[in-house]
Amino acid sequence: MDALTTNSAETDPNRGWFTPPERETDSHQRTADGGESEIPSRSPAAIRPVGRAAARKQRAQQQADQQEQAQERAQEQADHRADQPPDRQTPPPAAPISAPEPAPARIADPAPAAAPSPSTFEAAPASAASPDALLIRRTMAEIGPVADRTTGYFYALLFIRHPELRELFPAAMDAQRDRILKALLTAAEHIDNTETLVEYLTNLGRGHRKYGTQPEHYPAVGEALIGALSRYAAAVWDPLTEAAWVRAYTVISQVMIDAAAADERHAPPWWQAEIVSHEPRTQDIAVVTVRPDQPYPFLAGQYTSLETPWWPRVWRHYSFASAPRSDGLLSFHVKAVPAGWVSNALVHRARPGDVIRLGPPAGSMVVDHTTDSGLLCVGGGTGIAPIKALVEDVVEHGRKRSVEVFYGARHDHDLYDLDTMLRMQEEHSWLSVRPVVADTPSSSLSGPLPDIVRQYGPWEAYDAYLSGPPGMIRSSMDALVGGGMPSHRIRHDALEELVAAGD
Repeated sequence: MDALTTNSAETDPNRGWFTPPERETDSHQRTADGGESEIPSRSPAAIRPVGRAAARKQRAQQQADQQEQAQERAQEQADHRADQPPDRQTPPPAAPISAPEPAPARIADPAPAAAPSPSTFEAAPASAASPDALLIRRTMAEIGPVADRTTGYFYALLFIRHPELRELFPAAMDAQRDRILKALLTAAEHIDNTETLVEYLTNLGRGHRKYGTQPEHYPAVGEALIGALSRYAAAVWDPLTEAAWVRAYTVISQVMIDAAAADERHAPPWWQAEIVSHEPRTQDIAVVTVRPDQPYPFLAGQYTSLETPWWPRVWRHYSFASAPRSDGLLSFHVKAVPAGWVSNALVHRARPGDVIRLGPPAGSMVVDHTTDSGLLCVGGGTGIAPIKALVEDVVEHGRKRSVEVFYGARHDHDLYDLDTMLRMQEEHSWLSVRPVVADTPSSSLSGPLPDIVRQYGPWEAYDAYLSGPPGMIRSSMDALVGGGMPSHRIRHDALEELVAAGD
């Protein structure tokens, strides 16, 4: 999460570690979206990281007991409401919340993070969901129609209670405003999917070091989250629901804190990188090559986040356009899009000698070198960049695996890297490259990219790698699964993390 803080017992001995500041009950403040809203003085349940392993075990038992009691109450309430007409059903009674114990100042070392997998979030079936997950999903359903107002109120609470945090965010919040809350809600909604959740949060925790996020910042975001949810999900909000969100956020924040602490031991929060080459390919596409100020470890198929000197604190994701190189240089394919602050700066303003910043590498779309399966690579637009990196990775490992590349674009002139891909095809007999143009007659294959890929199937003996706009990835997924390819053999970065064309 991008930046947060709160009061602690060190600065005020009469207050708890994460107690929000007192507010006048009749005060009115301006929300992030410009409207007048009353900021309540009621403090939600305390939000704290969970602390060391010994304390965790004790609290784990307490939480298990609480969840069992919550499940029994929820069942009793459901049975009671089922016996009443809809207009006489009553909300569940309030129940006290037991707040977690304060966390020690030092964070316990976490276990090593699991290697990324190509899986995306899948919620547990309702029948197998925990009581907390059911309460969280009920809240999510309630705020769905008012998500924008919930987001505005979330930031209003955060910045009014903690104005010192505002400077850690971009000057203009247009693109930023949905990201923190969306990431939190995504994580909370999948609280039962432990393995995938930990992978997702580990990447978030590592990535948020570049914003200057500290462990003491997380409670402020948690308090704003609870405050916004309690306001806009009031019809279903009760002490049991609040307790479920407190427990979920406690887990979320601790995983991110531990991941950041582990990453801090061997990597900086960001890398300075000098632009050494800027090669325009079309009017709106450039290949930008940079030299990091220190070694930058990554895998072919991954991506990173970039910040330019012209838009401080505005970060955008771009895929690496090559496998790791012996000279340490990194290349990115950037397309300038309307109102894209970072993309336009990189394409039209950046020049050799300019210095940008890089966040840590992320992403799970990497080649599995333990199998001889073929690779089906589908790249749309600048999505060809990580596909090219994957092909180079196969070359460097020296194993002749069948690699089928479908390179899609709207028009012929948008196939800006086709010559490079065709040269690689001439050098390697196991590589096949098929250009596909969507909208205009062409010497290339014509038609929607997913349809063309499906026509050349079946692909049961291949692992698929998809890169491009989110819409293309979704339709390609549908086409491949519909054609018989198991979904676990289709690799792409989670749609929640993809950079939309407006960046």
